[in-house]
Amino acid sequence: MPRKGMKTLNWFSPKHNSATDVNSPSTSQFSSPSRFTFSPSRPSFSEAVIDRTIEMAEQMITKWDPDTTTFAKVTSLFYENRKEAKDFIKYVNNLHKAMHFHASENSKSDKLVRAQSLMQIAMKRLQKEFYQILSINRALLDPESISTVSSRTSISTRSSTSEFNIEDDDIDNRVAIAGESISEVEDISNIVMADLRLIAECMISSGYTKECLQIYKVIRKSIIDEGIYRLGVEKLSSSQVHKMDWEVMDLKIKDWLNAVNVAMKTLFDCERILCDHVFASSDAIRESCFTEISKDGAMILFSFPEIVAKNSKKSPEKVFRMLDMYTSIVEHWTEIETTFSFDSESAIRSQAMTSLVKLGESIRMALAEFETALQKESSKTTVAGGGIHPLTIDAMNYTVLLADYSYVLSDILGESPPPAKSSLPESYFGMADSDESPEPVISLRFAWLILILLCKLDGKAKHYKDVSLAYLFLANNLRYIVVKVRSSNLKYLLGKNWISKQEGKIKKFASNYEQLGWSHVIESLPREPNASISPQQVKEIFKRFNSSFEQAHRKQSLYVVPNSKLRDDLKVSIARKMLPVYREFYNIHRDTIAKERHSSHVIKYSPEDLAHYLSDLFFGPIESGSSSSIESSPSRTIPSQLQ
Repeated sequence: MPRKGMKTLNWFSPKHNSATDVNSPSTSQFSSPSRFTFSPSRPSFSEAVIDRTIEMAEQMITKWDPDTTTFAKVTSLFYENRKEAKDFIKYVNNLHKAMHFHASENSKSDKLVRAQSLMQIAMKRLQKEFYQILSINRALLDPESISTVSSRTSISTRSSTSEFNIEDDDIDNRVAIAGESISEVEDISNIVMADLRLIAECMISSGYTKECLQIYKVIRKSIIDEGIYRLGVEKLSSSQVHKMDWEVMDLKIKDWLNAVNVAMKTLFDCERILCDHVFASSDAIRESCFTEISKDGAMILFSFPEIVAKNSKKSPEKVFRMLDMYTSIVEHWTEIETTFSFDSESAIRSQAMTSLVKLGESIRMALAEFETALQKESSKTTVAGGGIHPLTIDAMNYTVLLADYSYVLSDILGESPPPAKSSLPESYFGMADSDESPEPVISLRFAWLILILLCKLDGKAKHYKDVSLAYLFLANNLRYIVVKVRSSNLKYLLGKNWISKQEGKIKKFASNYEQLGWSHVIESLPREPNASISPQQVKEIFKRFNSSFEQAHRKQSLYVVPNSKLRDDLKVSIARKMLPVYREFYNIHRDTIAKERHSSHVIKYSPEDLAHYLSDLFFGPIESGSSSSIESSPSRTIPSQLQ
């Protein structure tokens, strides 16, 4: 009689299971009438063969029945003797074939009841083995652990060679040992995977698909879920995200960025490989199994960006974390589609895409807020000495960082309309945009942001009472902008034409500054220094020059030019206009004035003195050196052109 609670078997071919297509080759080969239909003219099995099959299977199965002997209860079949384990599987498969045949002849025979009882015991044994192999070998089947073993071995080797003076032969030995250790781990993993596949195929073909999958899913799903948790990703509610301090959220985003990389390259990918290997006999089983194992962890992982994008407090400076998450999903998109390729995993792919969409919306909103804040900035405080305005520094630092994400921003802003052409004056925009050859939307967007900044700087320059200082302010700030563009991805987005036009504007601003700040000094000197004039006229020219120069120097010594190249260019330009004329006039008339009393009050400066005074310009007052430290630290040396 069958045991109480005995499982009713599915009497199909050895390779059949509930998830397998009945028309598949693996099924049809065992369902051919010529092979399994009993007829007196062509018998497939004799009664003697059936009895022998059951007898041989019974010897092996009862030996490993955990309910009959302590040895079988505490010993693992696959660890004790893998050859015998393979024989066990073979006998079980043969038993199933015999049962399959005999059921067609006499479904109520005592032989079938006996065989069914043995099959029940065998499946109980295989369930135990399947569970033990999965449980004991968690580390060997954990992709993170395998990676860690490899990493630690290589690190150990490197640290040993760096801390001590080890001979090359010793290093080679260590590397060889490390390689052998890794190979040993890989070999054991391969054996474990092969054993799991052997058991799974036997149980599935015997009609125990449900029991096999239940064990596999419980253990492997716990590894995926634990892996996601250990990587720092947890399921968060909208209210939790909304109430969370940004510092805490920033750390969680950093954890997520690391987690998505590890999860896609190791955790999910290796789990898919393992699942595909163990359940290679059935596409349907592979799909349902991997989906149930990975779905919860993957949904938690890929829903995180959406929750953050929808519920975190918005501000322009937070856009970079949103861009980091967007970039990470884009970079792993091929892996996402490949790993979660089954139809049953469409929800995972959909969630990842939803997160991309929500992140894109959040990023566009943050950029719009930045543009609005830039337009609304209305401070009237002037920067001492015409230095770099804080708005210029903040806006350009932000824009430069944005430019590092130009690739994904092209996608995010692709659907946004570009700024209206009527709002882009050619003199400021400086890009060859036309209907025939339009600039990329991303380039127009960055040019538009910088245009807003330039317009703001124009307005701030008007707050300077000294017009020459206003032009120096514009030259300083535009130089800062151009330097930032040249040293970042902005140079590719805005192009050489844009940079060239801004360089021309800098020269114009500098020229205007010179004209307004130094023209009266230069004009105090005669156009023809060697012209014959009276000693009295010479005195008046020297005195007029002294007064003009001192007035200009006193004022200009408070001005600052942080950029060393612009600073030297200005000094050289002023010196070239002033020093040659003054030197010639000085050399011609110095002896005449030197003969008179108080000549030192008339000729106060030699040409060398003037060169030194000019070299000290544009560093600003000593007590306000902060402006000059914005770019390179100033060096108070005399340019060669002034010497």
